[in-house]
Amino acid sequence: MYKTGRQRYEKGGGAIFYPSEIEIEIEAEGHSDRKYAGVKDFRKKNGGAGKLGRNNKNRTIVKVVLRKALMCDVKSLYNLFSEYSKAGEMLPRSMSDIYEHLRDFYIAEIENEDDGGEVSDISGHAPDVIGACALTIVWENLAEIRSLAVKRPYTRKLIGTELIKKCIEEAKFFKITSLFALTYKPQFFQKSGFKVIDKSELPHKIWSDCINCVKFPDCDETAVMLELSQIPI
Repeated sequence: MYKTGRQRYEKGGGAIFYPSEIEIEIEAEGHSDRKYAGVKDFRKKNGGAGKLGRNNKNRTIVKVVLRKALMCDVKSLYNLFSEYSKAGEMLPRSMSDIYEHLRDFYIAEIENEDDGGEVSDISGHAPDVIGACALTIVWENLAEIRSLAVKRPYTRKLIGTELIKKCIEEAKFFKITSLFALTYKPQFFQKSGFKVIDKSELPHKIWSDCINCVKFPDCDETAVMLELSQIPI
């Protein structure tokens, strides 16, 4: 018998919407171009061990919070996407479009424990979004990962991978069986289990959002697909 929504939440399904945390290592005092040394899981359910602190002269350990986006994140999301769209690495998203699809987004932000849990960016300025990813339901049993972006100083720290995991968890919660993305970096998605497919395998409905794209109909992105039914729950 299919569980009711309340039963699924009581069994822990609703926990996918709760914030989670990871630890990352960044360059202290502006040394953001050095090679990243590693990242480890920092979820509260595992005890929450670890504090914000320095581990050597030029590196520092910080906590990144992954959560659902809020209204206060819209301007930061817009700025993040604009940075990538200007570089030709992402399709632009208007402010109104972000507001309309705000519930689709997960964001990543840095928590500064020295400020009582308030979040701040790498320079200690006002709270800002350092990464984002959206899960958009497209059709029956099909959803799309959109607008995956991580700020330049924080790339290659598994933040993007963790954002994808959040989307996969939510897709499973909604009983979605297939998850796809259109991307310029298929190798990145392949690390999370996605497989490259021909765009002709995607339903025609998804192209309705592409009509206003400057690259339509000559899309140069690669389609990748993940069959969630093949992933253990």
